[in-house]
Amino acid sequence: MKLSIIITSYKNPDLTKVCVDSIRRNCTLESYEIIVADSETGEKTKLMMREDYPEIKFFPFEKNIGFQELVKKGIGESAGEYVLILNADIIVKKDSIEQLLDFIQGHPEVGIAGSQLINFNETLQFSCFKFYTPLTILYRRTFLGKMSFAQKHLDKFLMKDFDHQSIKEVDWLMGSALITSKKAIEKVGLMDSRFKMYMEDTDWCRRFWENGYKVIYFPLSQMYHYHGRGSAGKSVLQSLFSNRLTWVHIASAIKYFLKYRGKPLPSHQ
Repeated sequence: MKLSIIITSYKNPDLTKVCVDSIRRNCTLESYEIIVADSETGEKTKLMMREDYPEIKFFPFEKNIGFQELVKKGIGESAGEYVLILNADIIVKKDSIEQLLDFIQGHPEVGIAGSQLINFNETLQFSCFKFYTPLTILYRRTFLGKMSFAQKHLDKFLMKDFDHQSIKEVDWLMGSALITSKKAIEKVGLMDSRFKMYMEDTDWCRRFWENGYKVIYFPLSQMYHYHGRGSAGKSVLQSLFSNRLTWVHIASAIKYFLKYRGKPLPSHQ
């Protein structure tokens, strides 16, 4: 089999259904499989998968095991030569899967590639980034991010200096819609289990670079992304004292910086 599509989901059967239906409607590949790995699975999700999608490999989990564990389960159960990882909040557009697959098949130097993510009004979502620094976390999570010097830093982090319509080598890609190969995974390894939420995609892409593979932003493939930033956009007091996700992000960032302390960034530009 050429392609396995792994959908990671969390307590939202309605989003999962929309994602699955968009794949079945818009993917024209002759041979592919869909795998759904779901955290904190409810009865509605179990019933939906059993009754509506009996052909799909479905792996429910009672607890919230985290994104990277869902991805690992999907990869471990997959039969495809290539693996497309999708969050359940992705809606696949026509030809988007085929374009990604054709690109990575034709470029063996590419270890991982990501679609352009767009909002439902067709506007761009930033999904390719420069590597984090401690200042990036500070500016994104506190009132300092509103300062002009911080804005310049964050604009660079978000790669706002190009039009996002060009194929480009990037430091890392958001994990919402990524394609890679089993061959590359065998060399690079699976996502790092120390990152339960946040930074797992950053770390994985960095390891692809370190193992001689390119990480590519591929805007010729577009997918809709229903994306809500759960730990951003609040006042500093709200963010620091009432938003658990902020602390999870900071904790993951600390683990990331400790892991790569003293190591040079991969050079690709």
